[in-house]
Amino acid sequence: MKEVIKTLKPYVPEASLEEVKKKYNLSRLVRLSANENPYGTSQAVYKAVEAVIRQGGNYYPDGNASALRKELAAFYKQPEDRLVIGTGLDELIALICRVFLQSGDEVLVMDPAFSEYAFNSEIEGASIKKVPVNKDTGHIDVNEIIKAVTDKTKLLWICNPNNPTGVYESKACITNLMAQLPSDVIVLMDEAYLEFTCQEEAPSALPLLDRYDNLIVMKTFSKAYGLAAYRVGFVAASVKLANYMQTVRLPYNVNTISQVAAQAALGDQAFLHKVVKANDEERRKWLAFLSKVAIDHYDSQSNFIYMRFEEAEELADYLLQHGYQVRRGLQPHWLRITIGKADDNQAIQGYIKEFLGE
Repeated sequence: MKEVIKTLKPYVPEASLEEVKKKYNLSRLVRLSANENPYGTSQAVYKAVEAVIRQGGNYYPDGNASALRKELAAFYKQPEDRLVIGTGLDELIALICRVFLQSGDEVLVMDPAFSEYAFNSEIEGASIKKVPVNKDTGHIDVNEIIKAVTDKTKLLWICNPNNPTGVYESKACITNLMAQLPSDVIVLMDEAYLEFTCQEEAPSALPLLDRYDNLIVMKTFSKAYGLAAYRVGFVAASVKLANYMQTVRLPYNVNTISQVAAQAALGDQAFLHKVVKANDEERRKWLAFLSKVAIDHYDSQSNFIYMRFEEAEELADYLLQHGYQVRRGLQPHWLRITIGKADDNQAIQGYIKEFLGE
C-alpha cells in the first residue's frame, strides 16, 4: 500500500435526502449544496434513455463512445482524437493525475478550490502548493501563480468559474497565464460550470488548444445539462496528451445509457439555454439580495453563490431546520449555496433575513 493512503482523508458524499429528512424530521428538503441543476433534465434525454433501455443490457458499451465522440467533436469544433471521455470529471481528474504525476512532483492549486484536485494528486505522491485567490475579489493572481512555479511543478489546476467561489476568469486572463507558463507545466482548465457564464461571449479556453500543447480543457454534462446521475465528462487536449490518457483509460468506462443520454442532452440546446437564462436571472437576484443585507460574497458567474458569514454554521443549521441544505465546511465562516428555482430562492432569502433579525 502507498504510505500516503494512510494519511489521506476520503471525500465524504453528503447523506441522501431521505436520511437528512428523517434525521431532522422534515417533510420536504431542498438540496442546495451540490450545485445540481434544479430544472431537471431535457425531455429528449428521457426519450433516448427509454429507447436504449428496451434494447437490454447484455452487450458491452461502445468502448470508444464513437457516436458521442463524433457529436462532441462537431459541436466543440475539435478533432475526435483530441477527446477523452470519462465517467464524469471525477474519473478524468484521477486519470490525469495517474498519467502525468510521479512521487516528488509539485502540483499548484488555487485556494480555495475543488478538493479532488489535491486529493488525487496526493495519491500519486505529489506535493501540493496552494496559491491563494484575491481575498476581496476571488480572482486568481497570475503573477503569484508564475512565482509559485518551480522546476518540480508538473500540473496547474484552474477551475473556471472556480468552485467554490463562482468567480470567472476572462479569456484575456487565461491567455496571459498560458503565455507566461513554462511549456512543461500542464494546465488543467476545469470548465464544469462554464455554461452558466454570461460575462463574455465564447468564454471557453478550447481555442487555446491550437496554441498550447500543455493545456487540457475539461467539460462535463453533470451541471448545466442536468446529467449528474449519468456521469459523463470529457477532456480536450493535444493528440499526444490525449493518447497518453487513452492508453490508461479503463475500457468500457462510460456505459451505453450514459452515452446516449449525453448525445440527447447535447442535441437539445434549447433546454440548455432555458436553464442558463433562468439561472442568470436568479443569480442576479441573489447577488442583489446579499448586497442589500450586507453579507460578504463573491461575484458569481456560476450556478452557486459563495458567501462569508461569521455565524455560518448556525445559519446553515437554521436553514436546514426549514428544509434547505447548503454546503458548509469548505472554509471557516463560508457557505456555498446552489442557486435554486425562484420560489426556493425567495424562501431561503426570507429565512436568512429572519436569522439576521430583519
